[in-house]
Amino acid sequence: MANPTTRVLAVLELLQTHGQMGSAELAERLGVDRRTIRRYMTLLEDMGVPILTEQGRYGGYRLVAGFKLPPMMFTDEETLAISLGLLAAHQLGLTEAAPAIASAQAKLERVMPANLKSRMRGVSDTTRVILPRGAPSLDNRALETLTKATETMRTVGLIYHSPQQGPIARRIDPYGLVFQLGRWYVAGLCHLRGAMRSFRLDRISDVHLQCDTFMRPANFDAADFLSESFSSWSQPYEVSLILHTDLNTANAVFGFQALCASPHEQVEGGLLINTQTDSFEWLASWLAQLPFRFTVLKPTALKDALRERANDLLASCGNSVSDAS
Repeated sequence: MANPTTRVLAVLELLQTHGQMGSAELAERLGVDRRTIRRYMTLLEDMGVPILTEQGRYGGYRLVAGFKLPPMMFTDEETLAISLGLLAAHQLGLTEAAPAIASAQAKLERVMPANLKSRMRGVSDTTRVILPRGAPSLDNRALETLTKATETMRTVGLIYHSPQQGPIARRIDPYGLVFQLGRWYVAGLCHLRGAMRSFRLDRISDVHLQCDTFMRPANFDAADFLSESFSSWSQPYEVSLILHTDLNTANAVFGFQALCASPHEQVEGGLLINTQTDSFEWLASWLAQLPFRFTVLKPTALKDALRERANDLLASCGNSVSDAS
């Protein structure tokens, strides 16, 4: 949770959803201690929310029967923002998020006036948000765990599956998360290397919270750190290609800025890009989504990966690259 106010509201939401919950379970859900939970209950009571406390082994906290929150009020602009946010959430590679997204939308619709409910459903039925397709996840709960660790400043243990070195146990202090070019990244201090690092979530498994805490550096920006990392990384494979468009058009494509930050120049017929990659298959899939033509100059391995990707796409039409040529 981002701050104490958000956590207090989260306690209220949990009690409304689950009925009765013990302080230990609430503390675990929110990443705080039991004394903090007792303080949150006092804050809720000060706000006029009636809380019942039951002692004993099976005791806990619950709301007084019949208590209802007043309906939330949204403007048209706020409704549009919420609707687009829920649509985008479907595209963020969150394997287990679909039920939560549907539940959130249902809860919002229950408290919205009829006109805003109709607006929200209209946006959901007629609007699509298409983000770059991400790589399959090794740990479906990695993002949830890392988000909690980042917000509560808790160290995590994990297994990082490096293409060069294989699986390695790591302990990191996660400072921030970034979604870019169809992938999730976590940036923070790696205890093994004793230095700042970024890790791809699709290469992470067995993420678990640890007891150690940390202090995030003031004004740390995970997106800025990731951009700097991209420019300094030495990826194993060099790539050269021509985009048959101009720089402004290329930059208008979602997530393309990182690639165009690589050495490039305007040439006859388009934009020459020299960059690196650690996966020809992923780059081929990503290039296939571009709305303009491109020509791969090198390496041959990327051309082969593109042919394989093209055959996968044409297979749905009962065709192949050789048949189409």
